[in-house]
Amino acid sequence: MLVAAFAACGRALILPTGYALRADPPRGLDALATAGGLGEAAGAIVPGDVLLLRVGPTQHHCAIATHAGHVHAHAGLRRVVVTPGTPACPILRRWRLVEG
Repeated sequence: MLVAAFAACGRALILPTGYALRADPPRGLDALATAGGLGEAAGAIVPGDVLLLRVGPTQHHCAIATHAGHVHAHAGLRRVVVTPGTPACPILRRWRLVEG
């Protein structure tokens, strides 16, 4: 989902390899974010923020904030969905597109 979102913005994003459904967060996420034109976000969540969520003790997931909630690839439904509101799980990291 993130690769498609970045492509729609005219930016390339190369995801790390070796991703497992249950594992520690992939290493190098800050470098990946920087390479994609993102910087660490502070303050309130705004639409477009990329969120790293901890959905389980060893399960991490990315979502993109929207006006209505957040959009993410739902493994159980096998499709991309919009979930209303702020994610119920902890937000570990948050990045925002750097202008310019």
